[in-house]
Amino acid sequence: MDLFDFNGNAEGAKPLAERMRANNLNDFIGQKHIVAEGSLLRRAISLDRLGSCIFYGPPGTGKTTLANIIAQTTHGEFIKLNAVQAGVADVKKAVQEAENNLKMFGKRTYLMLDECHRFNKTQSDSLLPAIEQGTIIFIGSTTENPYASMTPAIVSRCRVFEFKRLSAEDIKGALYKALADKRKGLGNMNAKVDEEAIEHIAVTAGGDLRTAYNALELAVLTTTPQADGTIRVTLSDAEQSIQKKALSYNEDDYYDYLSAFCKSLRGSDANAALYYAMRLISGGCDPMLVARRLVVHSAEDVGMADPRALQIAAAAMYVLEKTGAPEGLIPLSEAIVYVCEAPKSNSVANAMFAAQEDAEKVRDDDGVPSYLRDHSYDSREGKREAAKYKYPHNYPNGYVEQQYLPDALKDKIYYVPKGIGYEKTVEEIRRSKGKKD
Repeated sequence: MDLFDFNGNAEGAKPLAERMRANNLNDFIGQKHIVAEGSLLRRAISLDRLGSCIFYGPPGTGKTTLANIIAQTTHGEFIKLNAVQAGVADVKKAVQEAENNLKMFGKRTYLMLDECHRFNKTQSDSLLPAIEQGTIIFIGSTTENPYASMTPAIVSRCRVFEFKRLSAEDIKGALYKALADKRKGLGNMNAKVDEEAIEHIAVTAGGDLRTAYNALELAVLTTTPQADGTIRVTLSDAEQSIQKKALSYNEDDYYDYLSAFCKSLRGSDANAALYYAMRLISGGCDPMLVARRLVVHSAEDVGMADPRALQIAAAAMYVLEKTGAPEGLIPLSEAIVYVCEAPKSNSVANAMFAAQEDAEKVRDDDGVPSYLRDHSYDSREGKREAAKYKYPHNYPNGYVEQQYLPDALKDKIYYVPKGIGYEKTVEEIRRSKGKKD
């Protein structure tokens, strides 16, 4: 506690989301798949045996909160850095502190690194030896996929825990708790929030509890008290505080419209697809949700029949994101029409599902054929195996028949062109190479 903050002003000045942050696992909201009773992560935290890990997921889902809980429950030291601000010097200082704590007091040091995907290779390399030797227990927090955005050497030494967006029910429970809490929440403000207002904030927050807390706090603080001193927050107040209109249809209708939009794309009915898209958007649905579904269907239902569909849908989503509505709805509509009118083939999706099934179920004892492996640092025997590889560019049409799949799957065929649209061209290219189906 700050000795100069007699009235607790500093605590009261913190945003509601910060004040309501859970201090223990029992109060932690959501992420039952990783913190439920008996789970690996919960056992590791309670026994103070947590190894280096990375928390990965959307904002407002509890990554920093869980790291803080670990800091409060562990018997070790805790250092917190932000990858945006921290440099190599900060990392070296943290490592030195960790070494001193271990040698002098026998205490382990946890290093919490926010936005860890922002660490470049030099910064990561300066931390790697300490992680390897156990001098530091690394806890990274990121909204980006660590497998794509972080140094593989760091990721390979950490267990990755994926955080999911919170459910609307989880968020509603947290908002009601904040309204009732007189110590940390809004319990002393005599606020009465309509159920439909809570429902709206919980749904439109998109699984982000921080956004929901901020919207609730803004609505309460900016609503004029009634004559009896009660602060009455209505749906209209909630809409303004979170800057999203309530859907002008119920939840069942919403999913029905979304389903009809997707099926209209697949069924090549541009009129219906445009109507359902605009019905969703005019009713309060985020246009980006429509754009994301369009991108997926451009690959799932058009696929290789017209590969340009994916490019056009992705471009429309990018323009919509950068310009917003209503201007961004024009390229979105163009992309909807294009995907509808394009020839349809689900051959790519079928190939993916079949490959996924084999990847999960088929035993692969032999692994990658020896001549396809990386023999850069191998012995003479390895280089002899590498020499068996047939370099396609040394053969006519840049193709030579060669086994690429493991022995257990060598005769498998996943992608089968349907002879529709551009897939006719794919079949012709295959024939010109002398490729066997």
